[in-house]
Amino acid sequence: MNQLPFVYHKKILVLGLAKSGTAAAEILHDLGAFVTVNDSKPFEQNENAQYLLSKGLTVICGSHPEDLLDEGFSLIVKNPGIPYTNSVVAEAIKRNIPVWTEVELAYRISEAPIIGITGSNGKTTTTTLIYEMLAHAHKQPLIAGNIGTVASGVAKTATKENYIVMELSSFQLMGTELLKPKIAVLMNLYEAHLDYHKTYKEYTDAKFNITKKQDDSDWFVYNGEQKIVKDYAEKSLAQKVPFYVSKKTTEGISADDQYIYWNGVELFERSIIALRGKHNLENVLAATATAILLDCSLESIKAVLQSFQGVKHRTQFVLESNGRKYYNDSKATNTLATKSALAGFTEPVVWIAGGVDRGHSFDELIPYLPNVRALVHFGETSERLQKFGEENNIPFVKKVSNLKDATSLAVEVSQKGDVVLLSPACASWDQYESFELRGDEFIEIVKALSTS
Repeated sequence: MNQLPFVYHKKILVLGLAKSGTAAAEILHDLGAFVTVNDSKPFEQNENAQYLLSKGLTVICGSHPEDLLDEGFSLIVKNPGIPYTNSVVAEAIKRNIPVWTEVELAYRISEAPIIGITGSNGKTTTTTLIYEMLAHAHKQPLIAGNIGTVASGVAKTATKENYIVMELSSFQLMGTELLKPKIAVLMNLYEAHLDYHKTYKEYTDAKFNITKKQDDSDWFVYNGEQKIVKDYAEKSLAQKVPFYVSKKTTEGISADDQYIYWNGVELFERSIIALRGKHNLENVLAATATAILLDCSLESIKAVLQSFQGVKHRTQFVLESNGRKYYNDSKATNTLATKSALAGFTEPVVWIAGGVDRGHSFDELIPYLPNVRALVHFGETSERLQKFGEENNIPFVKKVSNLKDATSLAVEVSQKGDVVLLSPACASWDQYESFELRGDEFIEIVKALSTS
């Protein structure tokens, strides 16, 4: 772990705990900083706060006191989910106190080069593909970031022999200053998280932070077919590697109906790729380009692409039973993700959807409905989904009370050759604590139904 002399004996505030805040606080304490942690969860119910207090850190729980910043902090490390409108954060910015997210800390302490992946869609699959390709090629990768493993915790033990493959959200990237990945990957940009970022430009500018500090010793892998991404790429000082999913090109990595090409030279046939859908082809091209830049063998790349069936909860193939194929896309918490899932199938689809009602429109799904044989829905959005399905002439549309009933009915109305797809297009919080729990339940229900 790199030492950070500028934090030694400095007062630093960690705002918001959970896994990332706890890891950051402990690392800063080990680096010799005087760390105060502040979390809104009451101390009696806060295991992370109790643990940090036992380590000798100052702990303030249950509220964010108005005079919190009067301690004279040199730095704030905040939980990515805390918005910049938060009173403590806003006051810190007014006082010119630097505000980081813990991925900035991870970058500064890491001895290992970082491979950073961001975008509106496809981050998790691309991150996992890169990790698997590097692992197969014995490059000693570690995986971290928004994918579920705290970046600073991974960076703490990483060495120069490793690569850290890091999924980065806009929330995390907005709190960076010097972050400089060896390879930065920008998958795509669509409207998302505007409740947090307020404007689309603020959101896309946060994403651009992944390459903002790169220079010509680094690489920037990006979507060459999306204008807004290309416009940002022009500002990057890194060596540029675009990817194209719809045409063969002589620059970067590209695909036509039959082959994948590297700078116009054939690499391998598309038919070897196990993942389905155009959106997954984007992920494959970005991951393959990254692996090539890191000197992975073509054999390792192809071996992963032939066997990789997808990330759990992201258009994840569950099983095939009685002529029906079941897919778990519980991570599709918005219409953009569900659009990608529906676009990936040519078979008739029995679609299971519903969850938290954020008020967003389902209209962008309309072009992908011709293959939808039935829509079974539940949760807060049920009334709007019922109306949406009926107005767009889906042959069978039915509301049920929960996922178990939805899956049972979906199986009942399906036919041989159909795909039964859970792709909610909504967050899970009306009935589940997370999309993972929702997806896990779907898998268990499908397995039980297939054996009954």
